[in-house]
Formats: sequence, structure tokens, C-alpha cells
Amino acid sequence: MKTALLGLSQSGKSTIFSAISGKAIPPMGLNNIEEAIVPVPDERLVWLEKLYKPQKLVRATIDVLDLPGFSFTDEHGRTAARRLIGQVRTVDMLVMVIRAFEDPSVPPYRNKVDPKRDLVELQTELLLSDLELVTTRIEKLEKQVTRPTKTQAQDKAELALQKRLQEAIESEKPISSAIENEDELNIIKSLGFLTLKPMAVVMNVGEDQLDKSFDLGQVMGGAVPVVSLCAKLEHELAQLDEESRTVFKADLGITESAAEKFVKICYSALGLISFLTVGPDEVRAWPIRKDTSALDAAGKIHSDIKRGFIRAETMAYSDLKTLGDEKAVKAAGKMRLEGKEYIVKDGDIINFRFNV
Repeated sequence: MKTALLGLSQSGKSTIFSAISGKAIPPMGLNNIEEAIVPVPDERLVWLEKLYKPQKLVRATIDVLDLPGFSFTDEHGRTAARRLIGQVRTVDMLVMVIRAFEDPSVPPYRNKVDPKRDLVELQTELLLSDLELVTTRIEKLEKQVTRPTKTQAQDKAELALQKRLQEAIESEKPISSAIENEDELNIIKSLGFLTLKPMAVVMNVGEDQLDKSFDLGQVMGGAVPVVSLCAKLEHELAQLDEESRTVFKADLGITESAAEKFVKICYSALGLISFLTVGPDEVRAWPIRKDTSALDAAGKIHSDIKRGFIRAETMAYSDLKTLGDEKAVKAAGKMRLEGKEYIVKDGDIINFRFNV
């Protein structure tokens, strides 16, 4: 899973990137895209490691890209931003970092801290970037459909779809409103439209705003997860040792780290859950989409397991923790044998029986 952090200049985006990844804040002025593999915090793995004492513990991970801050105040800034935006069309989701903190030492974008305005501007630029992609694609298809090729019928169908997408964007409507079915979505999936990707919002707040909620109104819609983080505070906490960090978090009333909050909104936006595998060799978390069948979950581990699937020996993590060990789970009748169509639940511990 790969996600990209987007934000306007002075939003604190790179500080958040540092807090969740442990990497140093990139020097100002560089236009490089930074990358970090962020382990997914999961308390269940900590407990399972103590129980099974495996040779290896494998957490799920999120590949996070940190793009330089955007500035659309002049043509040079817009050109640089468009170039950078175009490089993240292959990511799975976008996380927009929005400044909500006041700090006289950090000049605000466009001379004023205005979260809703900044969010609207970012969304508009993503739409314009998609419009540019649509326009280029239409020009290419209009030339292709005049030629008698094997793909002429498909090209005509895509051209009609791309023109509908263009109309939607120019009317400031989401691209999704112009897509009528799954087949049409598959036609354009490889183009990587930014405004079709799952999104989440991180509000970068001041230390005195940790409990503040933000009304984004119609800007993002109710389905987009939003979380508030104080980048400066989280970065300072990340520099402490575990004991000191625990004490300071307790004093400040912080119950979750920046990484935990970040992972939660990513999983929520992408519709992900985790199933677990355990044993003396390895304890591991496997991220999958919600409503994934046992058969497809088996394929997540290895194609041979999916091909030779027999049954999924399943128990809930909560049952195992409550009862103490597998023997007690079986004695309580909580160990289940599930078939191919079983829908895997978050926290399921599965041993796949297969034969190839």
C-alpha cells in the first residue's frame, strides 16, 4: 500500500512525515520526493509475540511519499507542483495535510491561516491536473478512432467516456459522477486519476487545538476521514525514548501516536482490515480489503495456498486473548473451520489448510 502526503507550503507536512516515519525532516528548498516505509502499529502482534515467541514478527507496512510543499501563487510554483503531482498517479491514496496552527515564526500560505481555503485550493489543483490528463487523452483518441484498427470500437467507447469526464470536471463535479459502471471504471483505471483515489485529511493544529473539531462542510464530503495532529508536538515526542514519551503523552492526554492516527485514517479510507497468522516461525499481520473471502485471503499469502485451498481454520484474536491459548479456544468451541466463501473479519487468526 502506497500513499502520498500532499500539502501547501508551510503546512507542516514534512514534520508530520518525520513524526510517523522516524526520518529526519528534509532540508528546506529541496524538490525531492522523500519516501519511508512506516510499520503499522498493532497491539495484537505484541501480545501474540509474547504467546508464540516466534523467530520473526512481521508487521504490515505503509509506503509513504512526502512531496515538497506546493505553492500556486505564481506560474513557476504551479508548474513545479503540477510536475510533482503527476508523479504520484500510481499511489493507492492521497493524504492532504492542512495547516490550522498559528505561529508568527512560520509565515502562512497566502498570508493567512485558512484551512478550508487551502483544502479547496488543493482539490481544485488535483481536478485541473486530471482535466489536463483527460484533454490529452481525448486528443489522442480522436486521432485513433479514425483508423480501422482492432481496438477501434474500444477507442470509441473510451472517447465517449473521456468526454463525459471532461464535462464533469469542467462543471466542478467529481469524476466518479460520470462513471456509470465497473466496466467504465476499468477502462480508465490505469490512467491514475487523482480525484478518483481514496483520500484522507490531516489537520495540523497547535498544541492548544488538540481537541478542536473542524467543519469541512461540503469541501470533502462526509466519507473522507479527518484527523487532527500537532506536527510540532508529535515530532518532539518522536525524539524521546519510550519511557519519557509515555510520561509526556499521559501528561498531555494523548492516547495515540501520530503513526497510529495516520494508519487508522489510511486503513479507513482504503477500506482495509488485517487478518493474522501465528506460529513458532512467524507472527504476521496481513492487510486485506474489507469483505475479502477466505479464498482470496489465502492468495494474499501465496498463490499455491489459494489454488489448493481446503479450509480456513479460524479463531478470533479476542477469543484467543480472553481464553489464553489455542487449546482453551478449541475446548470452548471457538475454533472454526471456514470454507472458501467465508468473509474474513478484522483480527481473525487463520491457519489455511491446503493441498497442491
